[in-house]
Amino acid sequence: MYLELEKRLAGHLRGVLLAKYEILLENIPMEIPPDLRFGELATPIAFELAKKLRKAPKVIAAEIVAALGRLEGFASFEPAGAGYINARLDRAAVVGMVAEGTGETLAESGVHALVEHTSINPNKAAHIGHLRNAILGDTFVRLLRAAGQHVAVQNYIDNTGVQVADVVVGFMHLEGKSLADVRLLLDELNSKGERIDYYCWDLYARISQWYEQGDAEENATRKKLRYATLHELEQGGNETSAMAELISTAVLRRHLETMLRLDIEYDFLPRESEILHLNFWSLAFEQLKQTGVLYFETDGKNKGCWVMTRPGADVTDGETNEDAKVIVRSNGTVTYVGKDIAYHLWKFGLLGRDFGYLPFFGYEDRACWISAEKGEANHPHFGGAQAIYNVIDARQSDPQANVIQALRGMGHISEADHYTHFSYEMVALTPRCAVELGYAIAEEDRGRAYIEVSGRKGFGVKADDLIDKLIAATRAEVDARQTGRDDEERQKIAKQIAIGALRYFMLKFTRNSVIAFDFKDALSFEGETGPYIQYAVVRARNIFRKAATDAEAVLAEFAGSDASRYLTDESDQDIWALWLRAGRRSLVLEQCINTSEPAHLAKHAFQLAQEFNNFYHKHHILTEEDAPRKLFLLATAAVALRELVIVLSWLGIESPEAM
Repeated sequence: MYLELEKRLAGHLRGVLLAKYEILLENIPMEIPPDLRFGELATPIAFELAKKLRKAPKVIAAEIVAALGRLEGFASFEPAGAGYINARLDRAAVVGMVAEGTGETLAESGVHALVEHTSINPNKAAHIGHLRNAILGDTFVRLLRAAGQHVAVQNYIDNTGVQVADVVVGFMHLEGKSLADVRLLLDELNSKGERIDYYCWDLYARISQWYEQGDAEENATRKKLRYATLHELEQGGNETSAMAELISTAVLRRHLETMLRLDIEYDFLPRESEILHLNFWSLAFEQLKQTGVLYFETDGKNKGCWVMTRPGADVTDGETNEDAKVIVRSNGTVTYVGKDIAYHLWKFGLLGRDFGYLPFFGYEDRACWISAEKGEANHPHFGGAQAIYNVIDARQSDPQANVIQALRGMGHISEADHYTHFSYEMVALTPRCAVELGYAIAEEDRGRAYIEVSGRKGFGVKADDLIDKLIAATRAEVDARQTGRDDEERQKIAKQIAIGALRYFMLKFTRNSVIAFDFKDALSFEGETGPYIQYAVVRARNIFRKAATDAEAVLAEFAGSDASRYLTDESDQDIWALWLRAGRRSLVLEQCINTSEPAHLAKHAFQLAQEFNNFYHKHHILTEEDAPRKLFLLATAAVALRELVIVLSWLGIESPEAM
């Protein structure tokens, strides 16, 4: 509703400005006043016009208001302050729009977007930091789809990187295992119900320490072993690379199972091994040279390297650019950024080569595909996106900027403009949470805001362990409250609350805030938490259960009613505010997408739940004796319930029947 009325007013203002001042403005700024006393919409447009018209903003605002006339959905306009124009909505008309859901469903945009998220190195179990990445990415996918975009979800698998090489070194040189031994180990773990990703978690910590346990000469030899192993992985076609393939594929399956517990799914798993073996880089290298993005350095510290031209640099004058980004080292090996440029040319359909595709992991309604050198003839189409969103932590800002710079340098301006690095900060633990998880925390660290985790040091929280602990904590509470329900129902409710708590905690903070995770804070039924919002849904559903009806039937009966008499008294301002909040869904959706920030939706969901709870406590809905007013109160609860369920689903959070 709000978004539609904003656009309606902006269009009307555009016409007035053109007719009155012969000024054509594409963008009309709109704001929501902080207090309903100032109306429900406002624009500071007069301030922007003051210099051009050589008039005071206050005068311009008065002139515009005089020319606005009547507009459907609006009750009045008025100049305010030093030059604002405040708009008051037609409350009865707005209630009708919100009840019908007018303007809240966005049309298909036709945009083909590609979101890459999760991208865990397949060398050990997923941890709490990976959960933030996956939850952010999955939520943004849901938002883009709600906005009518066609979204493909990719999970990039670096199966030839140094982390996988380290685990292979661990198996071969710490444990003395051959390829056949690793196969037997996998069978043994599966037969015992144990997990390869957990096994590798411990092995990775051990090998990380092993590289530093000897004397200087011994450690240098061990590091050489790491890079020799890495080289074999990149080359492929040997027992070392076969072991890496076996381990990384088994760990990857575990990762997908972990994420499925959070209702997170993927469409395609592109692997680094195929990017290497299908020679994506060679095609990209030629394009980069032909467009002048790369040049060969003949002097200075980068002598013998292919480097990327810095923006605005002139490399024809014989000068060297010591700060240029190296893309191909003097030994001929390609840097991470070089391979990433090739990958993103493929993403935009600009490379001229494609992966092979094989089905890899089954979901209820479709398969998740994985890259291959040779695949099936019939497969979904991936790549060729019009917009790209990469959910990658903030430490990768520089490499991501390098890829965008390369695209611009090659002349792919539109693609560079539609390339978004969806960055985020790390997840840590509160000292209390670390103690609850069994870690020994030094006394001086107990007063810190957070404790950083480290997979290399073996100090971290496995994603599945965290989820299990959350479910166990909520199950105890559900068992105490829901004694009349069977075990399966109680387990389902416990899982819904636990996953809701986890997802909301990861989403309520802006992306570039460091999160200190805490069980007590996440699971609280009070304050800005997932369970608090879920409980508002349960409370609303209980209203309709006791009234022996449902929200849809109430809204159908309410359709066409004149609610104006229930929205004028001072005592009903909270109800009007709740209807307004319920009408902001599409507005918040647009804000989330424009800013790449799901936290706006999390905040909206909390505020909606908060205003509904205040309404619930203040107004006696079921005992209201005035039948038309009772219907209005029930309709208010119905739109709040409908909107809460929808926005929670966009956050990837289920709405329980009971708690």
